[in-house]
Amino acid sequence: MITPEEEAYILEKAYVPEHITNLMGPISKGDPFLKQEHLGFVKDNWLIFVGYPLDGKFSQAQSERVLKQVVETFRPEVLWFIGPEILPSLMDSCKERETDRYYTLDLEQTKLKSSLQRAADKASKELIVEKGHSISKEHDLLIAELLKREKLPPRIRELYRAMREYVAHSSSACALNAWDRNGKLCAFFVVELGAKNFSTYVLGCHSKKHYVPHASDLLFLEMIKLTREHGKQNINLGLGVNEGIRRFKEKWGGMPSLNYEFCERFYGTTRTLSLIKSLEGKL
Repeated sequence: MITPEEEAYILEKAYVPEHITNLMGPISKGDPFLKQEHLGFVKDNWLIFVGYPLDGKFSQAQSERVLKQVVETFRPEVLWFIGPEILPSLMDSCKERETDRYYTLDLEQTKLKSSLQRAADKASKELIVEKGHSISKEHDLLIAELLKREKLPPRIRELYRAMREYVAHSSSACALNAWDRNGKLCAFFVVELGAKNFSTYVLGCHSKKHYVPHASDLLFLEMIKLTREHGKQNINLGLGVNEGIRRFKEKWGGMPSLNYEFCERFYGTTRTLSLIKSLEGKL
C-alpha cells in the first residue's frame, strides 16, 4: 500500500522503530500506509496508527484529523495507537494503556567506560560472535528459557515469539550470536538497520543454562561496531520495559528520550480482537 518512493522517504525520516516497515510489517503482518506524514499498518479488522509524524512536528490537532480520516477509510474494529501523547479522543476509551520512554544511545556523545570494554574483552576469550540472518532452533530454545524465567509484558513476549518470522523476512535485520567453544548458543541480539539515521536494538536474550559472564556486554559492543560500520551514530534501544532492562541500557549510556504512549481501543462492532491474540494467531 506504499510505493518504493514512499518507503525510501519513510526510512530517511524515521526516528522511532515503529517507522521501520521492514520491522513492523513482518511482526504485525499488516500492510503499511502513509497519510499526511503519519505511518500506519492495517489488516483484517485492526489498525495500528503510529502517532509520531515523520516530519517530527507532533500536533494533537493534526494527529486527531489524520486518525479520524484513516478510521473512516479502514473502519477497524480494533485500533492500536502509539505516540508521544494519548490523543484527547482516545483518553476515555482506551481498553489498555501503557506509558514508557524510548532509550537512545548517541555514539558521538558517549564515551565507552573502560569497565565495559574489559567485561566485553573477558567474554570474547570464551565466545565467538557471528553475524546471522536467521533465527534457528537454538535461538528458539533461548527464547523459551527466557520466557519461562522472566515476567515480561504480553506484547514483549509476543515480540520474542515473532523473531523467527521477522528476521527471515527483513533484509535489514541482523542477528548477533555469541557461541561458546562447545558450539552452544549463549546469547544473541537482534538489530535492525533499515532506518537511515539510526540502528535499532530490537531485543536480546541470554542463557542461564549455558551462561558466560558478560556475554550481553560483548554483544552490545558488537552492536555499536555494527552501527558504525553502517554509517550511523545513534542506536534506538527501545523501551525501558522494566527496571532490569533500563539498568542494562543506562549502564551503556542509553538515555531516556521520547515519550511513548500506547492505547488499545475497541470500536464495539461484531467482534473484538486483542493485539496479542492477533499475533498469536500468526506465529
